[in-house]
Amino acid sequence: MVSPQIAPYGSWKSPITSDLIVAGSVRLGDVCLDGQDIYWSEGRPTEGGRSVVVQLAADGSRTDLTPAPLNVRTRVHEYGGGSYLVADGVVYFSNFADQRIYRQAVGGEPQPITPQESYRYADAVVDVTRDRLICVRENHTEGGHEPSNEIVAIAIHPGDAEDNPGTVLVSGSDFYAYPRISPDGSRLCWIAWDHPNMPWDGTELWEAELLPDGTLGTAIMVAGSVSESIFQPSWSPDGVLHFVSDRTGWWNLYRWNRTGVIEPLCPKAAEFGLPLWVFGMSTYGFESVESLICTYSENGLSHLARLNLKTLELEEIPTPYASVGGVQVGNGFVVFGGGTPTQPGAIARLNLATGECEALRRSSDLTVDPAYISVPEPIEFPTENGLTAYGFFYPPQNADFAAPEGELPPLLVKSHGGPTAATSATFNPGIQYWTSRGIAVLDVNYGGSTGYGREYRDRLKGNWGIVDVDDCVNGARYLAKHKRVDGDRLCIDGGSAGGYTTLAALAFRDVFKAGASYYGVSDLEALARDTHKFESRYLDGLIGPYPEAKEVYEARSPIHHIDKLSCPVIFFQGDEDKIVPPNQAEMMVNALKEKGLPVAYVLYEGEQHGFRKSENIKRTLDGELYFYAQVFGFALADEMEKVAIANL
Repeated sequence: MVSPQIAPYGSWKSPITSDLIVAGSVRLGDVCLDGQDIYWSEGRPTEGGRSVVVQLAADGSRTDLTPAPLNVRTRVHEYGGGSYLVADGVVYFSNFADQRIYRQAVGGEPQPITPQESYRYADAVVDVTRDRLICVRENHTEGGHEPSNEIVAIAIHPGDAEDNPGTVLVSGSDFYAYPRISPDGSRLCWIAWDHPNMPWDGTELWEAELLPDGTLGTAIMVAGSVSESIFQPSWSPDGVLHFVSDRTGWWNLYRWNRTGVIEPLCPKAAEFGLPLWVFGMSTYGFESVESLICTYSENGLSHLARLNLKTLELEEIPTPYASVGGVQVGNGFVVFGGGTPTQPGAIARLNLATGECEALRRSSDLTVDPAYISVPEPIEFPTENGLTAYGFFYPPQNADFAAPEGELPPLLVKSHGGPTAATSATFNPGIQYWTSRGIAVLDVNYGGSTGYGREYRDRLKGNWGIVDVDDCVNGARYLAKHKRVDGDRLCIDGGSAGGYTTLAALAFRDVFKAGASYYGVSDLEALARDTHKFESRYLDGLIGPYPEAKEVYEARSPIHHIDKLSCPVIFFQGDEDKIVPPNQAEMMVNALKEKGLPVAYVLYEGEQHGFRKSENIKRTLDGELYFYAQVFGFALADEMEKVAIANL
């Protein structure tokens, strides 16, 4: 066995290159089932981020269904999701460029069925009885400050697509999701919520009779309130309405029998629901009238299970995956997105009779020798007010290298977006890129993250920019105190809301020596004024109503506290970002330049909120590494494109 080469942390040569990461990588999206046929969407960086519907037929053949340049992606809520469905061999999808719905028989050519107007559609289901789709529509034709949202019916076979924008079935609330039709076609359910709530704060579950003329009868509110979050209403095969609610402080399963009785199915200190950032999210489906298959998160770890709907017994289903999501249940099988700490995420199919599990499609062709993979360590660490926070620690790992005796590694703290989201132990090549070069990573589930109950999620209420920052800081300090990392070489990065946490940590705490903001917020007031409808009142709960809490917004906005920021920062931004517009980054960059601090700004043409093009994903990874190498003074093992850094 060859002894590892001695080299400083950060300078190790790694087989996990940015080229390797983007070469065979895809973004796996929603799964749909049509009989025994399985469909999913793939976002392909090598095709400019275009999203394609893929069919895996019952005979094992695999076919790309979406012809270029069509791109299966909706912009409802800007984050999208629920962009397509399949029924009886026909795909219905939203096309990104024009936001029209297209109808495509498998093997045929797509044809638009909605007009060239400023409408967006998502989260559709087929109303078989009436030959139409029922979906969420976002109406941008009226001008004004905000679009309106409704649930509409769309004719599947219109005489003229230009005369088929949709017939409004439900309106009046600010937001809608999950329009779902009962198996016999007689009833419709949906969830609704209003400003300033986000769907994980409080929603309402409604249901109504579908009348013979296609309109709705009197609607009944089944559950929900401004302080109860309802998630994924679904009808069982025998027409019983099921849903997830966090009324106990945990997202648990319930059913409603139309007599007004709501029955808990599996009371448990675990999360059977998720924050509804995108449409079409699914954590359970029905195996039969007597059982459902579900996934839940407990202590930050995912489980797949079968719930007996008669005895209400929950039985774990073993899988090789540490994270499970996007559950779709077919006849004798379940399909889901799965991830492990050592292999790229996959769409997997599990045989419910035999327990056999196979990966149908991996998110990456990347294969890495385990000797170069850092396996995450779940950690708990003390934070402010005597509380505990959570994260995953990835120590440096590379079989070919070792550090000089006594040297501790730099640490990159990662702050996830949302901020009501969560990180998991699923293999992430973007993390292994760092650890295989000798840079440790801490992926933090700060207070406000999902997966630990509503009380943990609500820690961020009124405290964004405080709790999240404290937890990232305390996680880094905890590792430095225990001599796992070098306390003098701590850096932090994050995207979107995680970008704000990054900038706030750099401005308001003197712990990190450098940072990277991916389309992050620097001016909270600008975000409150300029962002899109879905999040336009999000900050009411995270900070306070605007403009009433103007002073708090100013106090927590890094742009107003450049005097407190004294370390280098690099910014990555898409020029078409409607969620966090480029001016957020540019104000910060200009201010740092004027102060004389090292700063870099990379703007990508044609990118939105998150980067989808392979060349930009590559440049971002390499650019951040190059930036830290200049800041911390370690040599790079590979030649890579340089980033222009002002004041360095």
